[in-house]
Amino acid sequence: MKAAYYQGDKSFFITDCIPQSPNAHEVRIDVSYCGICGTDIHIYRGHMAERIHPPQVIGHEMSGTVAEMGVGVEGLQIGDPVVVRPLDSCNHCPACKAGHHHICQNLNFIGIDSPGAFQSSWNISAQVLHKLPLGINMEIAALIEPLAVACHDVRLGQIRSGETVVVIGGGPIGMLVSLVAKSKGAKVTLAEVNPFRFDLAQDLGINAINPAEDNLEQYILDITNGAGADAVFEVSGSKSGIEVSTELCRTRGRIIVVAIFPEPQPVNLFKFFWREIQMLGVRVYEPEDYEEAIVLADSQKLPLEKLITSVQPLEALSNAFHSLDTNPNNLKILIKCSD
Repeated sequence: MKAAYYQGDKSFFITDCIPQSPNAHEVRIDVSYCGICGTDIHIYRGHMAERIHPPQVIGHEMSGTVAEMGVGVEGLQIGDPVVVRPLDSCNHCPACKAGHHHICQNLNFIGIDSPGAFQSSWNISAQVLHKLPLGINMEIAALIEPLAVACHDVRLGQIRSGETVVVIGGGPIGMLVSLVAKSKGAKVTLAEVNPFRFDLAQDLGINAINPAEDNLEQYILDITNGAGADAVFEVSGSKSGIEVSTELCRTRGRIIVVAIFPEPQPVNLFKFFWREIQMLGVRVYEPEDYEEAIVLADSQKLPLEKLITSVQPLEALSNAFHSLDTNPNNLKILIKCSD
């Protein structure tokens, strides 16, 4: 087997390893594909040094098949296609005891806090696996993790058919939130300034607007007869994005904060008071979001294949990271980890 180790300073090395048999309640997976996530790029740029301990295998947006099972594993068999829900909760903290295992206060995010999927063979706890339908496209299956993020965001945002929804930011998650919200019957507008992503959104069937060229606030007022958006998803992580959210939101509308803001941001609290706006933070996913994402991915109702910019071999991982880091005309690069 081969494994790609991140060694810091925007550098990986590939090494040959001997696959290890899984421990009790573990499964050895032949990893088919693993996508490069925005979080992986943060690691690459050195922004998460306190959580990464090089040399370390990272990666968590994966698909694969069961190759070997440890003692005590039930409900799976050799050859089953699977994905990993990469959240290992402590089950003891106040969040876990309240049933919110996905935001455990001691969360081990697999692929960040512990070894991940940029390797051809991976031993992982069976309890974080989701079995996939036979025959599912394994490239598309590698998008289930970010799709589950979008399903979680839309579910907690309580998006309903007929609502006007604005998504600020057309990265992979913004595109997926737009597609999932559309699948619920919402009228979606995606705000994106990058020409490549703007054109891709339109190719995906998403109504897109470039706020650098057109007045986003006025456009939303025009299409809602002056009411504003029912829900605004902030996915850009930009100061301007969070600022404009309060201007776009209707009376008793919802602002759903998807992006990570490492620094405090100014927010017009008067608008929250005056319009009774609600703001909701959303983070990762729960098992039901994964199950919804699996159904959506297998249904072929969403044009997920158009989100994949390229597929590259594990040996090209360094070049793939460099390309995503420097070229804004990439959206999602998948790494083929095994044959």
